[in-house]
Amino acid sequence: MSIAQNKKAFHDFFIEEKFEAGMVLEGWEVKAIRDGRAQLKEAYVLIRSGELFLIGSHISPLPTASTHINPDPVRTRKLLLKAEQIEKLIGKVERAGYTLVPLDMHFSRGRIKLEIGLAKGKKQHDKREAEKEKDWKREKDQLMKVVKRS
Repeated sequence: MSIAQNKKAFHDFFIEEKFEAGMVLEGWEVKAIRDGRAQLKEAYVLIRSGELFLIGSHISPLPTASTHINPDPVRTRKLLLKAEQIEKLIGKVERAGYTLVPLDMHFSRGRIKLEIGLAKGKKQHDKREAEKEKDWKREKDQLMKVVKRS
């Protein structure tokens, strides 16, 4: 079940591979995510000293959050992956000019997971071409509906 998606990532990047990562979260963040208060729109993944971190994701605290904590909605969150996956990602990002983009936050067996994508940036003409293909597919589907009704 998806909680939050980053639809802009598919518009701005070619997604080569996808990985599912765990997240280190605080209690109030889990409650807020379960309430649907997470956003990945401006988020990105950064590699620091052999670890992956999610930066820029916004999790709005619940108004009933505890009074003794001071929630930070855009704090940096550590991502959990297997060591060989992290090494593979570090190699690709440093050598081949790839970037890591958060794609989807979802539940997996009761845990909150983040799907990250190994992505290459799209040029402006690639974005226009993808938009044309999407429009053509939509028109084709509409024409097929009209033909089937006849």
